[in-house]
Amino acid sequence: MNKLYVVIPCYNEEEVLKETAKRIKKKMNELRKKKLIHGDSHVVFVNDGSKDKTWEIISSLVEKDTLFGGISLSRNRGHQNALLAGLMTVKEDADMVISMDADLQDDIDVMEQFILKYQEGYDIVYGARSSRKKDSFFKRTTAILFYKLMSFMGVESVYNHADYRLMSKRALDGLEQFQEVNLFLRGMIPLVGYSSTVVPYERNKRFAGESKYPLKKMINFALDGITSFSVKPIRFITILGFLISLISVVMFVYTIVRHVLGYTIVGWSSIIISLWFLGGIQILSLGIIGEYIGKIYMESKKRPRFIIEEYRIRHKK
Repeated sequence: MNKLYVVIPCYNEEEVLKETAKRIKKKMNELRKKKLIHGDSHVVFVNDGSKDKTWEIISSLVEKDTLFGGISLSRNRGHQNALLAGLMTVKEDADMVISMDADLQDDIDVMEQFILKYQEGYDIVYGARSSRKKDSFFKRTTAILFYKLMSFMGVESVYNHADYRLMSKRALDGLEQFQEVNLFLRGMIPLVGYSSTVVPYERNKRFAGESKYPLKKMINFALDGITSFSVKPIRFITILGFLISLISVVMFVYTIVRHVLGYTIVGWSSIIISLWFLGGIQILSLGIIGEYIGKIYMESKKRPRFIIEEYRIRHKK
C-alpha cells in the first residue's frame, strides 16, 4: 500500500478547521479500511502566517492524533507558496500527495477516485468542477473569461481546475526543478508532463468563514498567471506599435494632400483625441512592460519562496 499525504494550506481558518479535520479523518479511516492507503498516511495543515488561532488548533490536532501534522511558515507568503511549502516538505515521505483547500468546498469523497487513478498509473490527477451552477452570474462569467483568456495567451491549464489534485512523488520531484519565485501552480504542473487525467466533481459552498480570494486577489492571480507563462502581451505591444505607425503614415499623406488642396485648417477635436489615444497606449504599454520587468527583478533576487518556522508530525510506531 502507498503512503498518502494530504496537504491543506490554511490562512485564518479557525472557523472551519475543526470540521475539516473531522471530515477528512473519517475519509482517511475509510481509505485505510479499504486498504487503498498505508496506515502511516497523514494530513498536513500548512499555516500561512495566520493572525487568528489557526496554528493553535493545528498544534492541538497534532498532539491528539498521529494522523495530523502541521507546518508553520515564518510569515504570510500567499496560498501558492504555502501549498508549495507543504508539497516539498512531505514529498520525501509520501508516495502520493493530495492538495486541497481547508474550506470544505472540495469534495473529500473524490479522494478515492484520485487514488484509483493513481493505481492505474497516472502521476497527476486533476480535480475539475463539473459545473458552476452554484456560483453567482458574475463569478461564473469571470471564471469562464479567465480560462478563455489564459488559453488565448497560450497558458496551458486544466479547465475548471483549482488546486485540488493528486501528484505522485515522481511528479513532485519534477515540480521541484521549477525554481521561479512568481508561482502559478495551475500553469506549472501541466509543464511537468507525465501521465495525467481529470476527475470531475461537484464543488460545495464554503462551510464557514470568508473567501480568501476576493475580486482584487483574483485579478492579481490572473495577471500573475499570464505574465509568468506568456509573452503575448509584449508581442501585442509590438503589433500595436506597428499599426499605429501605419496609421501615422496614412495621416501624414492625408495632411500633405490637404495642404496641397488648400485645406490647411486642422481640427482641434482630432488632435485632442489623437493625443489622448496615443498617451493612453503609451502608458498601458509601459505598464505591461513594467509587469515583466518587475517579475524579472524578483526572480533575479532568488529570495526563498517560503521559510518554515516549525514542522510537527508524529509517525506511528
